[in-house]
Amino acid sequence: MITQEHCLVALKKTCALSLQSITFHNGNRKSFEDIGGLHDVKNVLIESLMWPAKYPNIFSHAPLRLQSGILLYGPPGTGKTLIAGAAAKQCGLRLISIKGPELLSKYIGASEQGVRDVFVKAQLAKPCILFFDEFDSLAPRRGHDNTGVTDRVVNQLLTQLDGVEALTGVCVLAATSRPDLLDPALLRPGRLDKQLICSMPNYDDRLEILNILSSKLDLAEDVKMEEIAQKTEGYSGADLQSVLFTAQISTMKDCVSTNCGSDV
Repeated sequence: MITQEHCLVALKKTCALSLQSITFHNGNRKSFEDIGGLHDVKNVLIESLMWPAKYPNIFSHAPLRLQSGILLYGPPGTGKTLIAGAAAKQCGLRLISIKGPELLSKYIGASEQGVRDVFVKAQLAKPCILFFDEFDSLAPRRGHDNTGVTDRVVNQLLTQLDGVEALTGVCVLAATSRPDLLDPALLRPGRLDKQLICSMPNYDDRLEILNILSSKLDLAEDVKMEEIAQKTEGYSGADLQSVLFTAQISTMKDCVSTNCGSDV
């Protein structure tokens, strides 16, 4: 006799034909608890992504236009790409991740078609997050491209974003380290009208990041993360990860030079 458990197992092993051509970026996505700092950004993402799905009755009766477009901006290495994946995991949404240069093509019309195809896939995969990384390479200010390719891509993005309100269950996230290069029309109300800054971590954030990154490392008793956090003013999350990685390499070199072998 087929039970409910059998059916649930079967669901995990099968995929709808309409979704088989879509690449979902699950990987080893982290949750918000695995990312230090950026607390304000996390709270806004939860309000924008999780609340509409968790409290649909409230939002259906409230005269609110759900903001479906969010821009993450800030210096390189501050966790913009990382937090997009974490937001999808935290909110239980699929993630379709696109790097800006992937959609650009030398063939006339191919780039615009790529943009249209991405939004069609997002509709098929909803509820989902459609994430554009390195967005400034895809949608720079119009009028500065001799070929006109990026101008046409921006026009296509504007067309698609203006229709996002009808795409229930699709949220567009974009990340850039150069928001000044983006076409201003993309940031107007109804498009990417919510901008969240991923700023450089302060002392408390750096300490939290270091503790999270080092949680699975074999640390000596004399390691004081408070001192390291104090001495890394101006370091991004990626820089702090590099510090710990360099320390691991240094430890390996010491072990090799002293022939400690299996004690590594």
